Amino acid sequence: MTASGSPTQGAQEASQEKAQAGSKPRVRDRLVEAASDLFYQQGINCVGIDAIVCEAGTNKMSLYRNFASKDELVVQYLKEREKETFARWEEVTAAHPDDPRAQLVALFEHIVEIGHEKAHCGCPSANAAVELRGTEHPALEVIYAGREKVRGYVSDRLRAAGARDPETLTDGLMLLLEGALMSRLTFREKQWPANSMVANMKALLDAELGPAAAD
Repeated sequence: MTASGSPTQGAQEASQEKAQAGSKPRVRDRLVEAASDLFYQQGINCVGIDAIVCEAGTNKMSLYRNFASKDELVVQYLKEREKETFARWEEVTAAHPDDPRAQLVALFEHIVEIGHEKAHCGCPSANAAVELRGTEHPALEVIYAGREKVRGYVSDRLRAAGARDPETLTDGLMLLLEGALMSRLTFREKQWPANSMVANMKALLDAELGPAAAD
């Protein structure tokens, strides 16, 4: 039996402390998570550095060791949100691997479903675009690139489904999508125009592709 305070016991305690420290999220990850929650819930311009480091349980020195500025943290926030969004989209469309039309319908249904979640505060990138308009903020390039990716995501599936004019139809679906995202914060939930978005997008698909095959 090892006596209390012996070198062996000290080594065991040190090992346990190291393991606990290793299981704790990195400071950078905590900062991104804290900033992401605050930016999304309160708005980018309303959240200062003090609030972020407080929420992350760290200090300004640690923040500036990981990010050159708040602007850089905003860029990372939007990149992470976009990554999460597309990962969810892949999960939703994976249920229809050989049916691009059904993938689009499932995707639009998913967007409406998310819009009815209690924690929903609108589209992160759309909200950010409104706050950062008229500036040269580096996050705007993240937003523009993200929307180009969304457009490509929709266009590719329309082409695969055999659309005669995929670019025009893509414009129509993008307008529906953007309208849904932007109007979520300007309408009461029951009056949200996107409640009928799927019906509208199906009408556009029927006009271009013909009626969908019966299940």
